[in-house]
Amino acid sequence: MSEFQHAEAIDVAIEHDVAPPPVVAIVGRPNVGKSTLVNRILGRREAVVEDVPGVTRDRVAYDATWSGRRFTVVDTGGWEPNAEGLAAAVADQARLAVDAADAVLFVVDATVGSTDTDEAVADVLRRAKKPVVLAANKVDDARAEADATALWSLGLGEPRPVSALHGRGSGDLLDAVLEALPEEAPPETYGAAGGPRRVALLGRPNVGKSSLLNKLAGENRVVVDSVAGTTRDPVDELIELGGETWRFIDTAGIRRRVRESQGADFYATLRTRSALERSEVAVVLVDASEPLAEQDLRIISMVIESGRALVLAYNKWDLVDEERRHFLDREIDRQLHHARWAPRVNISARTGRHVEKLVPAIDTALAGWGERVPTARLNSFMTDLVAARPHPVRGGKQPKVLFATQAGVQPPRFVLFTSGFLEVGYRRFVERRLREDFGFEGTPIEISMKIREKRPRK
Repeated sequence: MSEFQHAEAIDVAIEHDVAPPPVVAIVGRPNVGKSTLVNRILGRREAVVEDVPGVTRDRVAYDATWSGRRFTVVDTGGWEPNAEGLAAAVADQARLAVDAADAVLFVVDATVGSTDTDEAVADVLRRAKKPVVLAANKVDDARAEADATALWSLGLGEPRPVSALHGRGSGDLLDAVLEALPEEAPPETYGAAGGPRRVALLGRPNVGKSSLLNKLAGENRVVVDSVAGTTRDPVDELIELGGETWRFIDTAGIRRRVRESQGADFYATLRTRSALERSEVAVVLVDASEPLAEQDLRIISMVIESGRALVLAYNKWDLVDEERRHFLDREIDRQLHHARWAPRVNISARTGRHVEKLVPAIDTALAGWGERVPTARLNSFMTDLVAARPHPVRGGKQPKVLFATQAGVQPPRFVLFTSGFLEVGYRRFVERRLREDFGFEGTPIEISMKIREKRPRK
């Protein structure tokens, strides 16, 4: 199963399940193998893993299943209780994950033994009064099991020897995790089926995606730092806005070329594409205080090619003066002519200015994304259009549109049955007129042709 198919299957399960799954937070100091253990639990390479401390920075949620029981795994950044700067923000994310969790999986490197940091984390976990399962990681063979027993000193119960890299002991560890989780909630405690609409936040590095998500969530949901590329994994957050619940997906900033991204950044770029594929609408953030960059245009093109609804959010509007606004309008007309149909919102994630206008823009884009034109009305429109402006004659022939139908929605897809090939320029003209007459604001439109084959003469 591909990554996209798996994500879709998860979304279906979430939308139709009777109760929300319990949450397991995975914590520990940097580079003890937390993300490797997450991948082992999931049975696939989902969390970004690299042999460098600090690759995971935010708390990132994944859906997992063991022995028929669903639960949510929250991967966190390395926990340094006395950290400063960015490391302190990572530690805060780990604390928030523990607060929100039903159980905690505390990962310790058994080959190193209990460190001062491990003991400090253990002290915090004891005070949190949450069920804790102690994972003694990197126990790759029977000889290393003696190292695991030394971790009884942390006072968190029996150390569970495991090798996240090789899978040794992972089944027993997961059995212990299930025992620590609360009983499943009854069906009537969960909301109505249907699932929240999915919104991906996209943009080049350091454009303000995480700041916007934190502003919308009303808390420090993800790590924000002036260093570009702080976010590496997609992060999901259920947020109440405009009286409705939305699933926001914060993603890693997309760099110039995938081949230029090394190690963790390479995998993060792939995760970003996956996040876009499982979203319904993309909010692309653009730094309004700077000239439009090639990355901005490439990201917008990627959204259009994916067929997702699109909203353009010009961030850092509080830094834009009159002169910059004049040049920005000219840049939009010149460089974003292929996305003029996308709703535009001018916001400031830092101050919260006009952030409330995002929901109407997203609603507009989703409405256009699902718009359907009745066949009779569509063909009446095409008849008038072709009569007013027929396709140019090429090579002594003039192709005609014989019939039109809307083959699907999300995005709207039209099929034109023709007597010959329609040039790209004419198809763009048809799309422009479709938008003028029927709306389709905020969504790409796909137009394909089915050319009638000439019947052989008898």
